[in-house]
Amino acid sequence: MAAWHDHHPPHILLLGNTGQLGWELERTLAPLGELHACDYPIVDLANLDSIRQIIHQCNPQVIINAAAYTSVDRAESEPDLANAINAVAPAIIAEDALKTGAAFIHFSTDYVFDGSKSAPYLETDTPNPLNVYGHTKLSGEQKVQQIGGAFLILRTSWVYSLRGDSFVNKVLTWSRSQPKLKLVTDQISGPTWARMLAEITSQLVLLGGNSMIDWLSDHAGLYHLSGSGYCSRFEWGQEVLRLDPHKQEQVLNELLPALTADFPTPASRPLFSALNCDRFSETFHLQLPDWKFALRLAMESL
Repeated sequence: MAAWHDHHPPHILLLGNTGQLGWELERTLAPLGELHACDYPIVDLANLDSIRQIIHQCNPQVIINAAAYTSVDRAESEPDLANAINAVAPAIIAEDALKTGAAFIHFSTDYVFDGSKSAPYLETDTPNPLNVYGHTKLSGEQKVQQIGGAFLILRTSWVYSLRGDSFVNKVLTWSRSQPKLKLVTDQISGPTWARMLAEITSQLVLLGGNSMIDWLSDHAGLYHLSGSGYCSRFEWGQEVLRLDPHKQEQVLNELLPALTADFPTPASRPLFSALNCDRFSETFHLQLPDWKFALRLAMESL
């Protein structure tokens, strides 16, 4: 493993440090170099000049983009804004990274798939997004790949943290406020704890060491990276309730199975979007643990 001690630690620019993943990344990247972490309004990913300006100011060796437009339903009525942040911005970052000789790590989503497959998706499977959010994220991936350079696109799924508005927090909140809860059994994917995703991303920066550009150029491309295994939202919710360290606060006495069709939403969602992460683990000899194990660790921090 490369070490920093005989060289200057890298300048790292983290975009989107107030989101679920970005908040964790700011903490895991801080020991690895000189970290400049920012978010809106300091940088506005819908504004090309704003992006170029922050990259020019920081002159980073590594750029990590954890910012995205993630409101899946709202994106249906704000397609231009979603496209600016999820597709145009990554292209600008990739272009600037290529020009300045920086490595670029970008995150994408299982929602690029339509969910019609019955086995976990491979990187070689053809995307077919069902919603505006998925379309804009796919467009971002394609632009970054076309531009090339030393880039990684990490497609992940069902990211949660115990801060903010994640599914895990929603289930805990609902369990404290209502006696019955319905969760869908027909949406299936791999829950991914933001903290572990951040830790493994930092491991990649560490692996690249002082030759991050060369190392990442050799391994550049698209990889799936999510919690191992998969489950339905219903099973995930069940596990959240089981692991709740403050069970005495639950007023919930009935968790009921439901179908996606019972909850009409502006955006369609893929029913089965679990990701096969073998390519990532074979390339980098790292993997995210089983989703249940990660959830248990996350819940212990409550």
